[in-house]
Amino acid sequence: MNQNRKTVWILTGMAIAMLGLGFASKPLYEKFCAVTGYGGTTKRAASNDTQIIDRTVRVYFDSNIAPGLAWEFKPEQRFVDVKLGQSALAYYRVKNTSDEPIVGTANFNVTPIKGAPFFVKTECFCFTEQLLEAGQEATMPVLFFVDPLLDEEKRFKDVKDMTLSYTFFRVKDPKTVSAAQSRDALN
Repeated sequence: MNQNRKTVWILTGMAIAMLGLGFASKPLYEKFCAVTGYGGTTKRAASNDTQIIDRTVRVYFDSNIAPGLAWEFKPEQRFVDVKLGQSALAYYRVKNTSDEPIVGTANFNVTPIKGAPFFVKTECFCFTEQLLEAGQEATMPVLFFVDPLLDEEKRFKDVKDMTLSYTFFRVKDPKTVSAAQSRDALN
């Protein structure tokens, strides 16, 4: 009987550990992606204090809308050429084409994946709930730079172009977002 009790305790411990891992998997995965750049995850910084070097990278801008979101969403420019370490500012336009207020949120990725860890955003509208009233249009800025460390390793010499891609999704259960808060975040 003692062996059965030991087995029950071991199985119970394993079940609790698996449950804990289930809850911890999302933050651990997000941390892993942020550190490694896996899945096109970029870095974030409060400011750009890097040195500008002569190598130039062309950054393309892409926009997508998930099904069920009655918005138009487009970059104001197709691409920008930036020197490594140079801050660049790009704008996206968004418009609510429905007859009701809608809250949306955007996520992003950067390709090629091996270049993503070197793409650093200092200001962005992603992961923030944005309220747009019926027919409302807004301009959303993205301030970024490409880290000069990209130039230090030979295996990254072929990274001459990058694409910053955003996808907006409708928020099903929005937090309380006032129109004023949303306008402040967008402007």
